[in-house]
Amino acid sequence: MCLLLGATGVGKTLLLKRLQKLSVRDGTTDLGEPPVTLPTVGTNLTDLTLKRKRVTVRELGGCMGPIWPSYYTDCSSVIFMVDSANTTQVSSSCIQLLSVLSAEPLHTASVLVIFNKRDLPCTMSLVEMMSLFRMDDIIASATQPITTLELSARSGQGLQEVLGWLHSTLTD
Repeated sequence: MCLLLGATGVGKTLLLKRLQKLSVRDGTTDLGEPPVTLPTVGTNLTDLTLKRKRVTVRELGGCMGPIWPSYYTDCSSVIFMVDSANTTQVSSSCIQLLSVLSAEPLHTASVLVIFNKRDLPCTMSLVEMMSLFRMDDIIASATQPITTLELSARSGQGLQEVLGWLHSTLTD
């Protein structure tokens, strides 16, 4: 089980829909127009097949932040999404990330931190986001392996890297 977490409006549902479309494709990378999404209230479960291995991704709505910990059991990986175009959300997203990383059941889970919306003109760069989050310090002190990635769920840039990371977290 992989948890997909992040504040409301960061693009979790769109990411899941795009990953699902890519995981069932026959090698073509044309994603088409982005599907319409609505804020998730509750959870979305999506099964992805990656090179004959299956992973279930559970998206938890951003508004469910206070009860995220009740979903941490039996979780082997976490994708934490951040909206890199929303400067007002950076500090709260950083606090949420630190809370996720400090949770006992997730101490050995692989973690992917995604800085989304790189296609927007007002987006902060990966270097700026890494600096604001103090990712070097977080990575150095965390018990989990942490990977960071910049992407655009809307345009599809970086989606293959997410699939590659997910596949790398699966055990044989």
